[in-house]
Amino acid sequence: MTKPVAQQETYSASNLPIEKYNELDDYIATLDDKKGSLIHVLHKAQDIFGFLPKEVQLYVARKLDLPGAKVFGVASFYSYFTSNPVGRHKISVCMGTACFVRGAEKIFEELKSKLDVEAGGTTEDNQFTLKDVRCIGACGLAPIVMIDDKVFGRVKLEELDNILDEFREED
Repeated sequence: MTKPVAQQETYSASNLPIEKYNELDDYIATLDDKKGSLIHVLHKAQDIFGFLPKEVQLYVARKLDLPGAKVFGVASFYSYFTSNPVGRHKISVCMGTACFVRGAEKIFEELKSKLDVEAGGTTEDNQFTLKDVRCIGACGLAPIVMIDDKVFGRVKLEELDNILDEFREED
């Protein structure tokens, strides 16, 4: 059973490059209403760092003169934000009603098995992060798998290897 977000451990990344913090500082310096810009700052921080580890959340809190709990609350409330590292490619499997009825759960389970990850997990090679989402908004194409910004509709189990191969990268 998955713990509620507030009870999940936040990823720690103590050795993040100072250049990334400097880039975030430069962005924050351009803002007129720093306290009112928390979501914008978190978006920028996630763009820069790739995710929002607790060190970055606390840094943002100090820079905006806000309680750390407020920053964590916002970062954990919005599904766009992630406090854990993500893979180069984000796989979203729609679990909306139309997709679910047409087999999305089997597709999701097969992807978990093929990638050897749990929901929300990232593969060991950092290639893929797998998430289930409530609705992608293209019910006529159910079931849907989306990788990054590319939508695959009417997905069948036997197509998954070919779909993944399109995004696999050699290191």
